Amino acid sequence: MTTEYLLSMQGITKEFPGVVALNNVDFNLKKGELHALVGENGAGKSTLMKVLGGVYIPEAGTITLNGEAVSITNPRDALDLKISTIYQEFNLVDELTVWENIFLGKELHQTAGITMNKKTMRKQSKEIIEKLGLEGLNVNRRVGSLSVAQKQLVEIGKALFNETSILVMDEPTAVLTQRETQVLFDLIDGLLEEGISIVYISHRLEELIGISDRITVLRDGEYIDTLDNSSRDVSTLEIVRLMVGRSLQEFFHEREANIQDDIMLEVNGLTKKGVFEDVSFKLRKGEILGLAGLVGAGRTEIAKAIFGDLPFESGEILLEGKKVSIKSTHDAIDAGIALVPEDRAKEGLVLLMTLSDNIALPNLDTVSTLGSPVKRKMATLTKDFIEKLTIRPGIPNRQIKSFSGGNQQKAVLSKWLARNPKVIILGSLNESAVRILSHRCNQYQPSFCEKSRGKKEDEKISQ
Repeated sequence: MTTEYLLSMQGITKEFPGVVALNNVDFNLKKGELHALVGENGAGKSTLMKVLGGVYIPEAGTITLNGEAVSITNPRDALDLKISTIYQEFNLVDELTVWENIFLGKELHQTAGITMNKKTMRKQSKEIIEKLGLEGLNVNRRVGSLSVAQKQLVEIGKALFNETSILVMDEPTAVLTQRETQVLFDLIDGLLEEGISIVYISHRLEELIGISDRITVLRDGEYIDTLDNSSRDVSTLEIVRLMVGRSLQEFFHEREANIQDDIMLEVNGLTKKGVFEDVSFKLRKGEILGLAGLVGAGRTEIAKAIFGDLPFESGEILLEGKKVSIKSTHDAIDAGIALVPEDRAKEGLVLLMTLSDNIALPNLDTVSTLGSPVKRKMATLTKDFIEKLTIRPGIPNRQIKSFSGGNQQKAVLSKWLARNPKVIILGSLNESAVRILSHRCNQYQPSFCEKSRGKKEDEKISQ
């Protein structure tokens, strides 16, 4: 049987307790094309790809490859069918080295078949890493010691090493700089030329318009439309209109500036030898200040130092003109400083706890009576932020690990906004997310210290 589609997913329906995540969704993929999948947080993008990857089993629907029906009931089925997925949540083992992660489950052995051929595996891993633009990364380094961006590239390298015909990329550039992103796009071009088909999920609309052949839009778990982008002429306004269900004059309206002359946060001479040195800046009330730099420039470490999660050797931190002693995260929180970390799953959330529990964690003083949390107060707090940040699905008692990545991020923001902080350090949000946050949370009027990506190393941006 011949078909124009390498992959066809028809009538896919997936339900979770209290919510229909996918409702009769169709999606198809041609050989050698890049098909973008877009939608708001909670639209069902990642869920659909997890069905394809064997993570979820749908209640209804069929999947065909080259016109033949296939059964994908677990991730091994997907791999056997040459379908590889790079999820938002890393599928890496922190305690193993870079080369051990790349070859995990497919180790090479000596001729006798007993001893592993470590030399060859290290050599091939080094070639893969260098192809990704990480020439200086030692493949013998433990993955747990890598930055988030480096882990992302190792994850991509691991997927590329597999013999694959369909590659799914879920927000692959979220933590990459412009240079790293361009390296990735060059790799994608090469893969497409080899006939590999790619499903690409991203919130960066301008980015995906520039590389995609077709764009499928989901909204609230339902298929909306597929746009032909072969001429690269689809507009962001058209995509957004389909995503939200209404016409928009602008992708984002410019926020009304509320920057004041008062200095909210001042950092003077902050130094941790070998990591960052003599870092100084001022953040005014109501201002968004960007800290830019390449991976390894020290942005993450500076943020953690201000938040009390990384000891520094010299320098001072002033809040509203008064010097503060921040030796722990508790000190920072008590002073009115919040941090949204780069790795939300490991540092920002307790995945086995509910949405309500996660939002309540740093706010136990306000939702407790006589030292015990009160469910009614927790429910009220959670409902408030479900509405303010449009967390979907709006189910307070659902485990946070079952939410989409974007909605998990909203949960991290919610727990800190509930404390009415004076300064929020955003470790992983892009410009669009910062603007959304500043629009929806004007009543809090915090100052933001955002770690921007894709800028020149010495560039500082104030907005």
